[in-house]
Formats: sequence, C-alpha cells, structure tokens
Amino acid sequence: MGLRVGIDIGGTFTDFVVFDGETGQFEIGKTLSTPADPSLAVLNGLSAMLASERFASREIEAVIHATTIATNTVLERKGQPTALLTTTGFRDLLIIGRQKRYELYDNEATRPTPLVPRHHVWGVPERMRWDGSVETALDEAAVRQIAREMKAEGIVAVAVCLLHAYANPAHERRIEEILIEEAPDLLVSLSSDVSPVYREFERASTTVMNAYVMPSVTHYVESLDNELRRLGTVSPMLIMQSNGGVATSDLVKRFPIRIIESGPAAGALTAARFAPAAGTDKLISFDMGGTTAKLCLVENGRPMLTSQFEVDMTHLKKGSGLPISIPAVDLIEIGSGGGSIARPELGAIVVGPQSAGSEPGPVCYGRGGTRPTVTDADLVLGYLNPGYFLGGEMALDTAAAKAAIEREVAQPLGIDAMAAAWGIHEIVTAQMAQAARAVTISAGKDPRLFALVPFGGAGPVHGARLARMLGCPKVVFPRAAGVESAVGLLMAEPSLDLARTQVVDLTEETLGIINAVFADLEARARQQLAESNVPPEMHRLSVSADMRFAGQGYEIAVELPLPPYRAADLPALREAFFAAYTVAYGERTFEPDWPIVGVQWRLRASAAGAVLKMEAISEAGDGDPRRAFKGVRPVWFPETDGFADCPVYDRYALAAGDVIEGPAIVEERESTIVLPPASRTTADTHGNLITELR
Repeated sequence: MGLRVGIDIGGTFTDFVVFDGETGQFEIGKTLSTPADPSLAVLNGLSAMLASERFASREIEAVIHATTIATNTVLERKGQPTALLTTTGFRDLLIIGRQKRYELYDNEATRPTPLVPRHHVWGVPERMRWDGSVETALDEAAVRQIAREMKAEGIVAVAVCLLHAYANPAHERRIEEILIEEAPDLLVSLSSDVSPVYREFERASTTVMNAYVMPSVTHYVESLDNELRRLGTVSPMLIMQSNGGVATSDLVKRFPIRIIESGPAAGALTAARFAPAAGTDKLISFDMGGTTAKLCLVENGRPMLTSQFEVDMTHLKKGSGLPISIPAVDLIEIGSGGGSIARPELGAIVVGPQSAGSEPGPVCYGRGGTRPTVTDADLVLGYLNPGYFLGGEMALDTAAAKAAIEREVAQPLGIDAMAAAWGIHEIVTAQMAQAARAVTISAGKDPRLFALVPFGGAGPVHGARLARMLGCPKVVFPRAAGVESAVGLLMAEPSLDLARTQVVDLTEETLGIINAVFADLEARARQQLAESNVPPEMHRLSVSADMRFAGQGYEIAVELPLPPYRAADLPALREAFFAAYTVAYGERTFEPDWPIVGVQWRLRASAAGAVLKMEAISEAGDGDPRRAFKGVRPVWFPETDGFADCPVYDRYALAAGDVIEGPAIVEERESTIVLPPASRTTADTHGNLITELR
C-alpha cells in the first residue's frame, strides 16, 4: 500500500512513475539523462518528485529500475580486463565462432571485436564427454598457475567455459574454488551457472559477456541502491531483466547478463495490457524514444520471447553480433529516435543511427547542438508545441531548428526547408516500418491484422503515420504514453528462466532422466525466488522444452505440462510436440512412432503478485471534445498540401467517449499525439485514445 517507483533510463531522457498503492493514482515525470553518470538523473529526478506534498512522509515500498548500463558497457567496450578460461585446445573459440559470413558477398564485412582478447584466454588440461563422464581429469596445478598469471595481468573478472560443462559442472566448480583461493578479489562466472546449454560458442559468448559487465553493473547497482536508501526506500531495488521479469540487485550482480536488454523489455511488457482497448490480442509494441526505436510482437497477452539473440549487430544482420543464450523479449531495436541526426548522402536524406542524445541534444534544445534531428523536423512541421515541451519546462527554438535543416539538409539537396523537414519525418517513419515488417512479415504475421501501440517520447508523434504505412487498422495511444516503459516496470513481477541441456529420446525409459532435470531446475528456481524474498505460496512454475525429430539439426520450443511425468503422460508429451510443429511448419500427418528428441529443458519461475490497476476516468463525456480545446496552430500534412490550421486538445481534459476527427493534435506533458487526416479517435474510460484509420 506504499509508494512504488518505476525508473527507466533512456539515451536522451530518464522517465519516472510514482504509483500510490492506496489511491491507485500515479505521478509521472521526465528529465534529461546524464550519460556520464546515469544515476545522477535518477537521483535528481526522483528527489524532485518525492518533494511533492502529495508524497511527503510516505514510505517507498519498491523501486523498479530499467537500465542500459550492461548494454552500454558492451557497445562502448568499457568493461574491466576480463579473461576466459577454457579447455586446452579451444583458446580460439571466440575468434572462430561459427565460421559463418553474415554478408556472403561483402569482402569487407567485419565482426564485433571479442570482449576478451586472445592473450587473455587460457586453456587448462581437462575434458568432459558429452554425457558428463570424465575423459581427462582436471589439472589443478595448472589452474593455480593460471590464477597467478591472471592476477599478474590485472584481470578483474574471468569467465570459465569448459567443453560439455552443461552435462557435468564438477570441473568448473573446482576451478572456481581454486581461483578464489589464489585470487580472492577475482569475479568468476561459470558457464554451468550462467548458461548451462550446449553449443559451446554461444555458451562461451554468453558467459564472457556476463563476466565482462559484472564489475560495472556491480558498482552501478550498489551505489544506486545505497543512494535510494538515503531517499527512504525500505526494500532493495528491483531491476528489469531481458525476459520481462524483475530480479533483486543481489541476483543481478551475480547474473548481470540477464539485464542486457533491461529497458526495451519493460515497454513490450506494458503494451500487452492494451489488448482490451484495441479489441484484439494481436499487438505491435512500438517504443520510440530519443535515441532508438524498439518494436515487438505481442500475442495472447504477452510479448514474444526468444532463447537466443545478438548484441552489437551490423545493419541488423543475423550472425553479425555477439550471441547470447538467455531468454529475452524478442524485439528489434534500430537507431531511429527523436535525437537521430539527419544528413544528405548520395543525393538523399539519411536519418540515424547517430544520435544527438541529451548532450548536446537536438538543435531546438539550445544546448549546443548544430546538426538537425528528427525532433527538429517535427517541431518545424508544427507537430510539437515549442512552449509546452515537457509541460513547458523546456522551451524549444523553432527558428534555430529550421535554420539547421535549411543549412545542413535543404541547401545541399536543392530543396526548401519544409520539404526537407517532411523528408526527415517520412524517412525515419519508413525505417521503423521496415523494422516492423522484420518482426511481423518475416515471422509469417500479417501486420494488417495487428493494432499498433505507440509510446515513448516520440512514439505518439509517428505512431499513426507508421500504422498507415503498415496497414494497421487501429492505433492505441496509452495514457502516460511518454513514460509507458516506466509504467511497465510497475507491472513486472519477479521471474527467472532456467535451462539445461540433456539430449535424450522421448521414450518411457528416459522419463526418469527428464524428471530429474526438471527437479534440479525447480530446486534452483525456488532458491533464487527465495533469495528475492518471494514466499513459496506465491511461486508459479511453467516448463517447456526444445525438441526435434531425430536427425534434424535444430529444435522448436514446445510448451509442456508440469512434471513429474509417468508412462501414461507420454502420448500427451508427443502430441504437444506435434502441435508446436504444426504451428511452426503447417498441417501435416505425423506417424505415432516417429522418434522425438528433447535437447533443452526449460523452466520459468515467477511470483503471482497483485496486478497494477490505474484508476479509471470518472467523468463521462458526451462525445464533444470542446472542453479540452486549447486552440489552433498551423500543422504540415501532405494530405493538405502543406500547412493547415489544426485543432489542439489537452489530453488531460478529455473525457471518456469524446471523439476527435483528424487532423488534430493532442498534447500531454511527456509526449504529443499527431492525428492525421482521415482518422477518428475516441477516448476510453482509462484515458487511452483509440484511433481508427480510414
């Protein structure tokens, strides 16, 4: 019943939501991010919000935080010296990878630089077989010598990834003991803890990244946690994970790889709750902030998940990045945001991926920026109110923005400033449409059957235009759209995903092995939930497996009933696989005796908690939005061949049932909604705006 705080750090802005459990009301805020020290924006912004009389003397029950600290450490290569300890003969594992070219005909195609250079990779004599039996005993003397060499090299963190350690972690665990004995300050990550699954390159990459970000994440989490306690928090900070669940700071310090996609996951999670407003459970989550845009499919009430993804990709090419084998929300992220810089290139307008960020920011911010951005174009087009940005806290300079567009884009291309501004807006929207098609059409989904849910500071400006490009018939603009990812943090529940490789045929004889694997995963999951102060009666478990027909090279994910299994359950397990195979590859006839192989066994554990409910709008309107009318201003639309006088409405004054015919502008403190011609928008009882495009 106390205060719950959601904090989402973006590349340009840091968003806040303070939710009052007693009243169901919430307060929102937004401040410029501080890239040099992200915690400064958190502490300054939260202190200002908590200074309000409304929250005076109130106890902060929980702080849930989404951070990009792990991702930035990887992308900027700012990690502390890290080493890899592997089986003798596998020192070049990270360099060789899968020996695949992501661009077959590009002779200059490059791969990301490994996080661990070759001279920081050590091999130790030992060998496990695929079934967990010992081929070669561990050379403990060699481990001790390696530990001393690492200490002399100034290594701060080490990843231990031995061949087939997923089948038997004994050697890895003994290495950890020896390393701690010889170098007590060393931070150690074991592949058998971080990612106990087969395919050694992906497992090694995941473990190395966990070790690489561990020092920076540990320092950041500990310092921020201490500062938050000084502000009055009574519980440890919770942090959003890549899988859409939250974890305690202690768990994150052990497994920082789990927060590598912390921020984007929160937005995708919150989009799922707008299915009733959209009238469909098929949604496209569209989160556009100041630096990037994130898109994700949401079906059946939850965002799509993947068990493997990549970081630091080149041009979104599969196989071009650093692979990570952990469950995460399956989304695509591109460098298209409000701060994306526009420039002429080869006779055309190019937007992004370079961003002006918050320092110096777009030209119109007046903070020293000289290169025009998407925000500058949106301001020149009339979409943004120069006197009401961030609710009037920051004045925007329209003349400076137009002059920069004229100088940097329009003149080099021989066009006028307005054509250049519209070109910037249209191109960045088209880039996001291309990304949206990558998550829909490439997955066999028709975007015309989905509703779009735009949020983030810039999402509502581009949402309706993006939906029209994709053919989406409906757009849902959430209440508090500008800070919706922070709202999503308050909806998250403690959860974790564990997996283990055990390659077995699905037969009556192997059910005991499968039951033992799930029993081990359940024990580990319940222990980690207990460490997160989740009582046993709130534990909620589900299981799945990656399975294939015998002889196939890759698996599909199959939802399974809870174990333990008996012989009588075998037909149901086989039918579950057949059903998943049909969804993936279409209708076909299955022979009941076809052999099925289980490879990865997965368990998801979460806490069954209270659902966040926002208070409804008490006032019902008569369909006439005139009470929310703020005035008229010229706004540029291609459908009107230029500027047209456009009504502007105050979102906070709209009542349930009010209807707005486009073109129109709806303003709120943290974002602006642009409603194009041939659109009809209705406010619902929860303050969402539902737009139908004609």
